[in-house]
Amino acid sequence: MGNVSEKVEAASTSTTPNNETPKKLKPCCACPETKKVRDACIIENGEENCKHLIEAHKECMRKAGFNI
Repeated sequence: MGNVSEKVEAASTSTTPNNETPKKLKPCCACPETKKVRDACIIENGEENCKHLIEAHKECMRKAGFNI
């Protein structure tokens, strides 16, 4: 039988989820808010009338770490 403090210490060291590398975000999943609005505008109004929404989505993608 072990000491109670030894068991607590062993349990706390075995459950450290912070050691995992975060998964990289895929471009298709980044910036869903701006993507949805941009796509709807392009479908309804044509690409030439949605330049401001396209640029807003590009800016969001850049902030998420994508080279756009």
